[in-house]
Amino acid sequence: MEYRNLGGNGPKVSLICLGTMTWGEQNNEAQAFEQLDYALDAGINFIDTAELYAVPPKAETQGSTETIIGNWLKARGNRDKVVLASKVTGRSGMTWFRGGDTRLTREQIEAALDESLKRLNTDYVDLYQLHWPDRKANYFGQLGYVHDEEEIAPLEDQLQVLDDLVKAGKVRHIGLSNETPWGAMKFIALAEARGWPRMVSIQNPYSLLNRSFEVGLAEVAIREDCGLLAYSPLGFGVLAGKYLDGATPKGARLTLFGDIFTRYTNDRARAATKAYVAIARDHGLDPAQMALAYVNSRPFLTSNIIGATNMDQLKANIASFEITLSDEVIEAIEAVHRQNPDPSP
Repeated sequence: MEYRNLGGNGPKVSLICLGTMTWGEQNNEAQAFEQLDYALDAGINFIDTAELYAVPPKAETQGSTETIIGNWLKARGNRDKVVLASKVTGRSGMTWFRGGDTRLTREQIEAALDESLKRLNTDYVDLYQLHWPDRKANYFGQLGYVHDEEEIAPLEDQLQVLDDLVKAGKVRHIGLSNETPWGAMKFIALAEARGWPRMVSIQNPYSLLNRSFEVGLAEVAIREDCGLLAYSPLGFGVLAGKYLDGATPKGARLTLFGDIFTRYTNDRARAATKAYVAIARDHGLDPAQMALAYVNSRPFLTSNIIGATNMDQLKANIASFEITLSDEVIEAIEAVHRQNPDPSP
């Protein structure tokens, strides 16, 4: 396994990060334990979760993923062997969190972290991330920015409470998620001006179907040591090719929840996926592994967050770190991208 620094001086984390959002919905605890055990044996030391999970988000399963991870950490007694990341939910309208609408205020961030720590059976998280901004911005598939003069939790207040949590020993490092170039640079500038902790990572979507991170954020990631933690590197599994020609594999996410997760199933995304799958097959590659290997090769990447609902998927996804794509494959990928750029932002 390859390891990269989380931020300039942060811990070494595995190039492949184990995503967990299906645990408590599509996977039960026993299956999650099997995934965790295999991943740790394969050299993965980085686990990402969130108070929101399992997905799709709902009151009945909220927090279940963290509870499963906490039970595993307690059963295995190996907290010191993993770099554990979680997230606090941004403004959402989901009223089952903390008795009302979620906001990134001091009271809510502190309460969210304390609840996560209890579920995770730990005194601290290695990385605590703002899951998405408190303000309205262009994230979750929206490319264009539409300004709104709404009241937001000031970024200074958000960063100050995170600084207090670091000083209290509950958090080792802090990071962003679903953030914009303006937001990332604003947090970094505030940290430098006030002597507060810097954001060490930004967890945004990145895949062959969504390379919007390359516009603005890639330079921030490299120049500011705030590397990408890429989520949805397979576009909800679409890039594996399993949904081509109207296929509906049993138990797959889009088979179960396709009416909710429509981001990667429009006509342009289907056309791009078909072209990428053809490139993989023409070169004797597994389509999913090719898609993951491309993400792994990006210079602004810190870690690639993979997820799986069965062990065969997990093993194949982890093995992607061993694959180096040829110049010929890279050029073929770039040709498709030029013809059909970012079909599913």
